[in-house]
Amino acid sequence: MSTTDPRITVGVDGSAGSAAAVAWAAKLASLRGLELKIVHGLQIAGLCYGGGMTGIGAATLFEAVQADGERAVADAHTLAASVDQDLVVTTELRKDPPVPMLIDESRHARMLVVGRTGTGGFADMLLGGTAASVAGHAHCPVAVVRGRHDSTVVPESGPVVVGVDGSPNSEQAIAIAFEEASLRGVPLIAVHAWNDVTYEDAFGTARILTQPETLEQDEERLLGQRLAGWPEKYPDVEINRRLVRDRPRHALLEAAAEARLVVVGSRGRGGFAGMLLGSRSQALVEHAGCPVLVVRPTPKA
Repeated sequence: MSTTDPRITVGVDGSAGSAAAVAWAAKLASLRGLELKIVHGLQIAGLCYGGGMTGIGAATLFEAVQADGERAVADAHTLAASVDQDLVVTTELRKDPPVPMLIDESRHARMLVVGRTGTGGFADMLLGGTAASVAGHAHCPVAVVRGRHDSTVVPESGPVVVGVDGSPNSEQAIAIAFEEASLRGVPLIAVHAWNDVTYEDAFGTARILTQPETLEQDEERLLGQRLAGWPEKYPDVEINRRLVRDRPRHALLEAAAEARLVVVGSRGRGGFAGMLLGSRSQALVEHAGCPVLVVRPTPKA
């Protein structure tokens, strides 16, 4: 991963999911020898809608919101320091809504980390209608920290899984997945899903493809081409190829059940594009049994 500053940034809101994200981000920053930045958005906008609030009342409300934010940041700092006392940790409390704040912070981070749930804006941001705004506009990879069985218990064992398709952004996901697997000293499972049923138009007209055996050979060849050269660059990483006749969303969710991290591109040829930024955009961030790392396209020079 290459971006402007050598740090990992984590958004916090004081929830249990936020704490899990901080611990995960702190461990990764420690492994990589990077700084960790903890950020929180105060979400002042909309607090005084409805009228009838005096200046004193508005000030009191703002003070309470600020106090909650300061407490969330302080607790996160303490947690990060407990992971590694030598970790360099900085904090910032911003008077901005979470989504634009995090997108702005992503300009200066190697990775942006957020939790799966929250008591403030991060819950709506990740599990509601604005998920595409963060995954679709961040300037660095975005990690959504999830645990097994829809909990905050984040797995610390298992392989790294990467979703492979034919897109350029899939190439970036593969590169980062090999890097993450090598860093953790674990195997990498490369999942490529194909299906002999396609939808030809906006009305969902299904078409069964002929000669599925030939199609499977083509898909196997594509998977081999996408992985070519990476085992030589990372000889320490055990690579397992998984070619499945299934929808990409289902195949990756199954793989996530045994993984410690799933890496996917935010855009792709076929299922991965819709899975993260289309009508099924919440599949992994809502249901995966491990952290999900969404890789953004590298900006063109």
